[in-house]
Amino acid sequence: MNPTYQPGEVEARWYEVWESSGSFRPEVNPDGEPFSIVIPPPNVTGALHTGHALDHTMQDIIIRRKRMQGYAALWLPGTDHAGIATQNVVERELRAEGKTRHDLGREAFIERVWTWKAKYGSTITDQMRRLGDSTDWSRERFTFDEGLSRAVRRVFVTLYEENLIYRANRIINWCPRCHTALSEIEVEHEDHVGELIHIKYPFTDGSGYITVATTRPETMLGDTAVAVHPDDERYRDAVGKMLLLPILNREIPVVADEGVERDFGTGAVKVTPAHDPLDFEIGQRHGLEQIVVIDTEANITRAGGPYVGMDRFEAREAIRSELRELGLLDSVEAHSHAVGHCSRCRTVVEPLLSLQWFVEVQSLVDPAMDAVTSGDTTFHPRRWEKNYLNWMENLHDWCVSRQLWWGHRIPAWYCDACGETIVSMDDPTECSCGSSDLRQDEDVLDTWFSSALWPFSTLGWPDDTEDLAKFYPTSTLVTGFDIIFFWVARMLKMGLHFTGQAPFTDILIHGMVRDVETGAKMSKSAGNALDPIELIEEYGADSLRLSLIQAAAPGHDIPLVLDSIDAARRFGNKLWNAVRFVVEFMEVSDVPADGGYPEDPGPEDAWVLARLGEVTAEVDRLLDAYRLSDAFGLLYNFAWAEVFDWYLEMAKSISGADSARQGAMRQTLGVVTRDVLKLFHPVIPFVTEELWSHLGDGTTLLIVASWPEVPHSESPAEITSLQGIVTGIRQFRSQHQIPRKAEMPVIVTTSDALPLWWYNQVASLTGATPRAGDRPDPVAGHTRLSADGVEAFIPLTGLIDVDSERQRIAKSIAELEASIARSRTKLDNPNFRDRAPRDVVALEEQRLAETETEFEKQRIQLSELD
Repeated sequence: MNPTYQPGEVEARWYEVWESSGSFRPEVNPDGEPFSIVIPPPNVTGALHTGHALDHTMQDIIIRRKRMQGYAALWLPGTDHAGIATQNVVERELRAEGKTRHDLGREAFIERVWTWKAKYGSTITDQMRRLGDSTDWSRERFTFDEGLSRAVRRVFVTLYEENLIYRANRIINWCPRCHTALSEIEVEHEDHVGELIHIKYPFTDGSGYITVATTRPETMLGDTAVAVHPDDERYRDAVGKMLLLPILNREIPVVADEGVERDFGTGAVKVTPAHDPLDFEIGQRHGLEQIVVIDTEANITRAGGPYVGMDRFEAREAIRSELRELGLLDSVEAHSHAVGHCSRCRTVVEPLLSLQWFVEVQSLVDPAMDAVTSGDTTFHPRRWEKNYLNWMENLHDWCVSRQLWWGHRIPAWYCDACGETIVSMDDPTECSCGSSDLRQDEDVLDTWFSSALWPFSTLGWPDDTEDLAKFYPTSTLVTGFDIIFFWVARMLKMGLHFTGQAPFTDILIHGMVRDVETGAKMSKSAGNALDPIELIEEYGADSLRLSLIQAAAPGHDIPLVLDSIDAARRFGNKLWNAVRFVVEFMEVSDVPADGGYPEDPGPEDAWVLARLGEVTAEVDRLLDAYRLSDAFGLLYNFAWAEVFDWYLEMAKSISGADSARQGAMRQTLGVVTRDVLKLFHPVIPFVTEELWSHLGDGTTLLIVASWPEVPHSESPAEITSLQGIVTGIRQFRSQHQIPRKAEMPVIVTTSDALPLWWYNQVASLTGATPRAGDRPDPVAGHTRLSADGVEAFIPLTGLIDVDSERQRIAKSIAELEASIARSRTKLDNPNFRDRAPRDVVALEEQRLAETETEFEKQRIQLSELD
């Protein structure tokens, strides 16, 4: 073995071995119970970011463990065609050539996008391999491939035939730069300090005016009413009267509507049904005219009178100036509010009345809510269920049409002869009226439409495939909280509607990877992103994976810093050195892939085997509950603090024992080290596979080895006192800078005789000379150690200065007193007890009890020096 771990060398070799051996395929366990995960498909335009790295590592941990547990485990990979993102990338290329997509035409442009995908589309899948994703590449899918496109068309046609898809004028998010409707997730809201403009709307009878407040005065050109709350006494007499719309002098009514917020502005709001979602609903309730005054280029239309052709923001300034001249500008105040921007080009989004295709969602909502409330589908952590249900109760119909060329074209044709709309699985050639003058709808479907079908379309639906029968419903979905509503909810609705079953049993929600200094989400646009591939180059994929999981407390955001990745790399080195010690210095090799536990272990062996069994059981419990960070935090501490720091050191003293004793020790070293590698394999697969190749018998790869099932062992009762006394002696040496070679007699007193191995281990681990004896009388002149009913006394004469020892203990007692005071203050605070998680309160109570015990021990020890 190399003296040091070199991640680059190891990781480059093993992925190809795994993939070529078929280890990623569920067929590796042909008789296993099915377990499946479909990957949230990353955009084909994308590159791996830290959010992907976290999400994929969590999925890989789950799937690798299930595979080792004998399941027919399928992790299905794929990418999303990412309509607007991909089209933007190719259009940028064309602009660099001085062209637009219209210069090419639709068919040629789509061919150009396919060419781009063939050249660059594998970037992110190559990076997934670098991270170690054990996905079944033989089943890789693309949302725009032939099979998934057929599924998309079947769903659209079926929903249309069920009257659940319709075409209508509704308010949508419009990007004037990308010239398309946007989904909510494609709109990023940023706080902006603008102006709240108060405008006087005079009554036509000259009896006064109503003042309304708006941040978008340019939309007043499309006002068709002013609305007030029906219970607002200020406007009781105004309801039903007519107002004169400033500048355009159009008469508009005052209407009463419960959608008005009485506390905003003056309590009276201008109603622009064609340019605001709430105003649209008010307009629908009151039969108001819809006047479009801003077009798809964000310019004022002819309906805007004197401002026609003017940019919306230029019109805003011009209208404000005109209102001031007319004496109708009541006041202007600074106002902070959220402004929507296109996530792709950063253009301010315009709410616009537009003829689009919509999915009627209400009939799909109830089954998707029932799946969660009944327990058929469970969120982890459970608190996300409330967010999901609240969202589902307040859904609007989903706009699914996009004004793009790259995507699933809407399968609707219009007959110019009779006006009929034809929606069909097959391209029609003739209308029922006999005319062949048909034209297909120009729009494509929202990318999220095909993504909503991902769990079942990727497995072959609408055909009755073997994979669909075996792996659907899928087992677990892993995703971020930011797309619960845009993706998870839609998958539940579509899966239940078209298959009759919820698409997954468990939904594991994780937080966002954030900049630890600012708390901001890591992103390229914010300039705070860490490139996972660069991190893998420097630290290795295993280090990145482990550091992300250690920081990923369930449901919380993840602070990622380079120090944590470096610490994970150092752990990899520690693991490497430990296995190298076992293999090369303790001469342990050819360890069987399963079993091999010693039948007659020595006391030290029995202790570590018992701890291995306990830790394995707890790791299983935590992983089953999706508490990944807790599971690997526990395993990390066990490996480092107990196996490496204690058992490997104990094993050294046994190496000189009789052959039977040595044999049991080496057998124990082998199986404990093997099982530690197995338990760590899901999170750090590369280094564990490499180390197994040196430790194991060569009969199997670790990736397909069985998950540990550790037989029961009874730990010797004396191990607790051994560790306590050894720790005390080591601390005593360290605090007083006493060399290990310096003689240190230790008198051990206990009510029950201690076994010989106990004394041998104390001597080996500390360099002291322990012997059984009576309690010194007087105790003065000794330092006293105690652990689990055993007392040990170290004579101070010739070793240290008693006054210095007295000062050291007094200082330690003062620090313990301060710690006790802090804990008591925290625990006495009702806010802490009421608001902190129960396990956090319990941990603080445990810390206080341990500190008080140590305080009492040291107080007695100090008194014995006098």
